[in-house]
Amino acid sequence: MNTPNLKAAIITVSDKGSRGERADTSGPALRAILEADGWSVIHSEIVPDDIPAIEAALINCADNLKVPLVLTTGGTGFTQRDNTPEATKSVIERETPGFPELMRAESFKLTPNGILSRAVAGIRGGTIIINLPGSERAASECLGFIQKPLKHAIIMTANDSVEHV
Repeated sequence: MNTPNLKAAIITVSDKGSRGERADTSGPALRAILEADGWSVIHSEIVPDDIPAIEAALINCADNLKVPLVLTTGGTGFTQRDNTPEATKSVIERETPGFPELMRAESFKLTPNGILSRAVAGIRGGTIIINLPGSERAASECLGFIQKPLKHAIIMTANDSVEHV
C-alpha cells in the first residue's frame, strides 16, 4: 500500500464568519489537531451557508486542489441556514456513513444533543469529505473520534484512485 498523503483542507461554513462578524475558532482548532497528528493543512477558507458556495468550495478542493481530505465545520444543525449536508450530498459520488454514525454515537455519550447533527461524509474522486459540527469543542471532539480510521480510509482511497496495471 502507498504511504498516505496526509494533506487536508478545512472549510468553515458560517454566514457571520464569512462576513467577518464572528471569529472562526473551529477551523483553527481542527488545523491544530490535524497538524499535531502529522497532517499538512494546505487550504482553509470560510464560506457562507449557501449551497452553491459550499458546493464550489468542496469541488475546488476535490477536483482542482486534489486534497485527499476535506473537513467542513458548521452548517450541520436544524436551522433553515444549515445547508452543509445538502451541499455535500450533491457533490459526493459515494457516501461513507460510518464517520458520521460514529461521531453521533460518541457525541451522544457526552450529550444527548449529539444526535442532532445532520453531518454526512462521502468520497468525490480521490477526496474524502466529512462534515463536522460548527462549535470548536464539538468539531474537535468529533475529529478525535474518527482520527484512527481516517488514516486507513485515506490509504484505501489513494490506492483505489491509482490506476492498476
